Amino acid sequence: MSIKEMLIDGGELLLIVMTLVQFAPIKINPWSALARMLGKALNGDVMAKLEEHIRVDDERDADMHRYRLLRFNTELVRRTRHTKEEFDEILYSVNCYERFCIDHPKYENNRAVLAIENIKRVYKECMETNDFLL
Repeated sequence: MSIKEMLIDGGELLLIVMTLVQFAPIKINPWSALARMLGKALNGDVMAKLEEHIRVDDERDADMHRYRLLRFNTELVRRTRHTKEEFDEILYSVNCYERFCIDHPKYENNRAVLAIENIKRVYKECMETNDFLL
């Protein structure tokens, strides 16, 4: 028996065993694992670029929430009154921004701390005195 025949016979045997294991009730899926490894090898660059785009998009979203918070706080400092709905909306942005900052500790997140405190303080005062813009 030549080496070529042994490799062909061994390959056929391996193919049969992998197929049987794939369909066995045991949760070993060699074809799926092989396909995943091949997919990662072929798509590694694409996945890395996709993850980078997602990170940039998430940071842009957090930046937008921060911008809204700072703008709203400037309006409060200038004594502009707001409706309860506007406060509810900005408090939603506060929650989104703070959650993002907690989930992404490398994100520069200390640029709106005082604005957030002021928004919450004014909101509490408006709640106590029912002094929202109607």
